[in-house]
Amino acid sequence: MDPRKQRTVTALLSAAEELFRAHPADDVTVDDIAARAGVAVGSLYNHFGSKAGLQAAVVENALQADRTYMDRAYLRSGTPLQQLYAAADAYLDFYLAHPDYFRMLAFPGAPGQYAAGHELADRLARSVHEQNERLTDALRRGVDAGELRPVDPEAVATVLWASWNGVISLHWRPDALRREEGELRTLLATATEVIANGLLPR
Repeated sequence: MDPRKQRTVTALLSAAEELFRAHPADDVTVDDIAARAGVAVGSLYNHFGSKAGLQAAVVENALQADRTYMDRAYLRSGTPLQQLYAAADAYLDFYLAHPDYFRMLAFPGAPGQYAAGHELADRLARSVHEQNERLTDALRRGVDAGELRPVDPEAVATVLWASWNGVISLHWRPDALRREEGELRTLLATATEVIANGLLPR
């Protein structure tokens, strides 16, 4: 892409992310986004077609960032249990680098918050499901290899994912319960260890 066009696209995406973070999507206008980006409104339509198209691009950026971080866990060698620990670390790294993307994927609002409605909400849900399937696959391989006791891999994957989300959300608290990066990493390892120990053959 032409460098000038790329700068415009980047500015629009950045402006949209900032505004969608601060306000309900329905309250954000194309004029607001263009003004924040410092470009003409026509540039938004030229590059994204509509506000819904721009919002879909923001969501796709979040999904791509998530995939990039999680690939570090699942594309590496190691036992299924080692992949679980690596996935927890990668998930936290994703959150620390992209907290707004994390919120978008882990704690989405109602479908109505998206300009593209249910279609975009479903896209988010499918992507989260795809990532959980990778976790499920690691667990299934561990069970099949006899490294883990027979369990429902999908149910355990959901428990792991939900517990990781809960631990990471402690970073948002405004009170004494807030936890910083080092503490979050320890807590994630603890949650994963507790579940992993329960998965070991008896």
